[in-house]
Formats: sequence, C-alpha cells, structure tokens
Amino acid sequence: MNTKTQPSAGLVVAAFAAIYLIWGSTYLAILFGLKTMPPFLMSGIRFSIAGAVLLAWRLGRGERLSLRPTFQNAFAGVLMLFGGTGAVVWVEQHIASGLAAIVVASMPFWFVLLDYRQWAYNFSQKVVLGGIVIGFVGVLTLFAADSGSFSGKTIFAMLVLLAGCISWAGGSLYLKYNTNTQSSMMNAGVQMLAAGVFSLMVGGLLGEAGEFSLSAVSLESWLGLTYLITFGSLLGYLSYVWLLSVRPVVQVGTYAYVNPVVAVMLGWMYANEPFSGRQLLALAVILAGVLLINLPKYKGLQIKFV
Repeated sequence: MNTKTQPSAGLVVAAFAAIYLIWGSTYLAILFGLKTMPPFLMSGIRFSIAGAVLLAWRLGRGERLSLRPTFQNAFAGVLMLFGGTGAVVWVEQHIASGLAAIVVASMPFWFVLLDYRQWAYNFSQKVVLGGIVIGFVGVLTLFAADSGSFSGKTIFAMLVLLAGCISWAGGSLYLKYNTNTQSSMMNAGVQMLAAGVFSLMVGGLLGEAGEFSLSAVSLESWLGLTYLITFGSLLGYLSYVWLLSVRPVVQVGTYAYVNPVVAVMLGWMYANEPFSGRQLLALAVILAGVLLINLPKYKGLQIKFV
C-alpha cells in the first residue's frame, strides 16, 4: 500500500472495518482453533506462515532487510504478538472469549502508564487521570463479577492476560520511538515471523509438539487457524499498521471500543458463552475510562475518511 499519496476513502473505510470487525471476531476463531490444537503451536503456525508470506512478498519486490530494524522489529514482535496476542490464545483455554476481550479493553490504560515520555502531559490532565481511575474500577468490577464462581485458575488466567496487555503496549511504544525506513509490510513480516518462531520454541519446550497430531485436528480448528492467518494476521494486522501511517493514532485506536463488543456478541451467539450483567457493566465502565483518557486528543480531531 502506498502511504505517500492520499489514500482513497474506500480503502480507509475497509481498513477500519478490518480492525473493528475482524479483530473482534478473532477471539471466536481462537476458541475454535483451540478445540484440537495446543495454544503455542497454533500461534506459532499462524504467525510463522503470515510473516513468511509478507517477507517473501517484499523481498520478491526488491526490498531488502536492514540489520538494526530487523532486530528492533523482532523484539517488538515477540512482545506484541507472542506476549500480547499469545496471552489471549493461552487464556482462552480457561476463560470465555468474550471475557478475554473485556480484559483486553483495558489496553489503552497501559499505554498511558507506560509512555513515560508523555507523562508530563498525561498526568497534568485531570480528565486523563480520571479516565485511568474509572478504567481500573471497571477492571476491578470485572474481577469481582461472579467471583464466587471464578476458580484460582481463572483468576490466574485473567492476570496473565493483563500481563499480555502490558507486553503489547510496551512493544507498541518501543516501535513508536524506534522508527525505521522499511515498509509497513516488511516490518510486520519480521514481527510476525519472530513471534511465530518464538511461539514454536516455547511450545516445543512445553512438550506441545510431542502431543500434537495432524490427524487429530478437527475441520473446525483448521478453519479457525486459516481465518486467523488470512484475516486476523495478514488483513487485520496489516490494516492496523497501515492505518497508523495515514491516520492519527487516536483515531486508529478507536478499535478498542468495538472489538470487545463484537467478541462478546459472537461468543454468545456462536459459542454459547454466558455473560453476566456485571461483566457488561465492567465493560461499559472500562470503555468510559478509555473515552476519558483519549478525550483531550479528540478535541479538534476531524473524524473523516477522505
């Protein structure tokens, strides 16, 4: 995609639809894939294939890898895709996909807390501080929702997912402050391939490969994995990276409001996942906090596609 010219309205709308709807639906696809595939092996296959496709495409077009950006992207990819997305895959063995999406909705708070270069600005804004407080009230409400029915493993899984959110935010901020001249496709390819190889290594260390059998994988799991590779990684992730180059970050970040709603609805409709009124309340409170921390950035922003 050419970022040097003004993108068409249709292309921008399609990219936003990808990160709004496709990323929201990947929670359900992960759930289907996990039915007969181990988590790290599934993530490893997903990211390795998607990353290899992107790298082959860019190398075939004559672009060349540079040493420093390659290591930077590999490091960020492990943080974001193994640590962040990989955490989602692992925890969906233990909690509902919709519940996982609600926890991930807290991601913007970690961006504010970890972006030390913006602390002077963010922490001088009362509305941002209020948003952080409200957001974490929402997270605490989520942990308190039906707490009597939450096992120790469920609580641990939710804490792992919060750590995954921190990992994703940390990797994203690292990329933000370490830019390079390689194309978005090349950068994304390196990030995904590094995360894929790392996931396969971890899966091997945990013995997943020894327990895995291709003949035991169901059609449903193959379809889930195929969807994650083609739509979640290639189309969705590329749309995200590209949009960051042509639209304000705060505008691209609005996917955080939509993804959990899509995930909760799809989990309820197609996986019969229950959700309580308190969980919906927690989601509403978290999203209200996200809105508040972004409010100063929305002022004067023109939400347009042309």
